[in-house]
Amino acid sequence: MHSLAPSQVDLVVFDWDGTIVDSTGAIADSIRAAARDLELEEPNAQQASHVIGLGLQDALRLAVPSLPPERLREFVERYRVHYFGRDPLLKLFDGMREMLDALRESGIAMGVATGKSRVGLERAFDQTGLRRHFDATRCADEGEPKPHPWMLVDLCEELGFEPSRTLMIGDTTHDHGMAQSAGALFGGVGYGAHPRETLLAAGVDPVHDSVHALGEWLEVKLSRKLIPQ
Repeated sequence: MHSLAPSQVDLVVFDWDGTIVDSTGAIADSIRAAARDLELEEPNAQQASHVIGLGLQDALRLAVPSLPPERLREFVERYRVHYFGRDPLLKLFDGMREMLDALRESGIAMGVATGKSRVGLERAFDQTGLRRHFDATRCADEGEPKPHPWMLVDLCEELGFEPSRTLMIGDTTHDHGMAQSAGALFGGVGYGAHPRETLLAAGVDPVHDSVHALGEWLEVKLSRKLIPQ
């Protein structure tokens, strides 16, 4: 992993769930509820949270290993029933909108690399009004999901930047693994799906425990004014 110094970043790419939006609980609870609906072994909250950000099949294979392949569609339908009931209530993490506004106004290129489907991300953009902030986005159903490097590499190719000058911001070891595989920089947040201890054990450094702390770090590393006085 490259060290990060000022003026070495052309593109900042964000994960969505657990990084921008406080959705970890809703996703994990919906996975667990769908397992109960199908009378399958229910994962605990930690197990359900750990797979957030992976592609759908990888996530369910790990979180609900008793799920037969022929019942995958049924499971997804039940998951959506539970998740869609909570989706409109999900909020951005405190300070996130202001930080993204400041980044957009600073002129830095921005992207999203998410385990969501394209339909799911577009719905989230409609709900949050954040579509205009990002120059390009990639979703798990459009190519290889995390931790494969495809999302980051493809974003860089579209926008004309080098992965080595791209900074990925995420809340999981899946995000970190993708950044490492792509040769990109990484900054972790410890308020999402994977706890600080898990990220640190995977070699993530730094790990920020709030959006404000992340914004202060980005302000220094990008040499841009982001935090209001």
